[in-house]
Amino acid sequence: MLGILSELQTFSQSFCALSSTSSILTHQPTMSFQHFHPAFKEITGQNPEIKPHLENEYPFAHEAGVYIPSKDQLFITSNLITKNNHQRIQISKIQLNDTKCTQEEIHPDIPMGNGGVNYQDGVLFCSQGTLDRPSSLIYMEIEVPYKCTTILDSFYGRQFNSINDVVIHSDGSIWFTDPIYGFKQGFRPKPELPVQVYRYDPVTKAVRVVADGFGRPNGISFSPDEKVVYVTDTDAVQGDGNIELSRAATIYAFDVVHYHGQPFLTNRRVFAMADNGIPDGIKCDLEGNVYSGCGDGIHVWSPGGVLLGKMLIPGGVANFCFEKPGKILALNETRLWRISLAPSRRGALLGI
Repeated sequence: MLGILSELQTFSQSFCALSSTSSILTHQPTMSFQHFHPAFKEITGQNPEIKPHLENEYPFAHEAGVYIPSKDQLFITSNLITKNNHQRIQISKIQLNDTKCTQEEIHPDIPMGNGGVNYQDGVLFCSQGTLDRPSSLIYMEIEVPYKCTTILDSFYGRQFNSINDVVIHSDGSIWFTDPIYGFKQGFRPKPELPVQVYRYDPVTKAVRVVADGFGRPNGISFSPDEKVVYVTDTDAVQGDGNIELSRAATIYAFDVVHYHGQPFLTNRRVFAMADNGIPDGIKCDLEGNVYSGCGDGIHVWSPGGVLLGKMLIPGGVANFCFEKPGKILALNETRLWRISLAPSRRGALLGI
């Protein structure tokens, strides 16, 4: 996840949840690039650009941001939409184009979808669940009728809280975060589990807790060599309408080590704290730089945790993804933006 989640809907009138981080801002930035370190120039290139690519009246562009290279398509989830006391999240398929793209609203059986990731030939979505449906990981085929298959829906019988974001390791295992935003926003029952990070092996069906001690574990990403995993903690945004600036708006890093043939997370450390809003969706490029959607756009840190620069977008960025080489698609609630960087810049998730 990172970017900003549906937990933020109570803080905004124009952008629902996304502006909840904006409410922490002291000013509204313009669309530009802010340099804090000379190395940021290697990322932006000579002619960086931020342009709106698609706009809608409701917050359609909030989470997931799963790019399908073979079809030049993007799958996204909306922010929480409330109408006639009914809450829902809309999933959309965006057909991309260099000059104009189109949005198609689709309706797969994914209750309250949030984060997502490329998986096999489709998309693995985080379903936050409802009062009547468990939170789960659901695989969706990307062709009509968008057939869905539940991959995991409990920790050995105990329901997850509201699964938020997910990433796939090269060994095929699925790693995901599980905060309590669904409960705080009234569409999930009282939690049965602590807020934690999990690893699921789809071959052996084993699911393990790999990290705990968070307030609101949110976005998750591996470094390019998969020796480090990054987890964002968005505890500053409680999800019930309260913002607590003394709580975490922090990215934590863990080393991935192996004991008895199994991975464990060790050496937990603060990697970075967002100075503006909360760090939500998180990705790495092939050089190991860390990108996260924050209250004033996308922040970029070196692998050593030094803030290199920002891609400033009014209202902030909930989540984003690398598209073609040198391109990022940023989700900004009612707008989808395309960011042009140095042509050599590629995302570690897909290697493009």
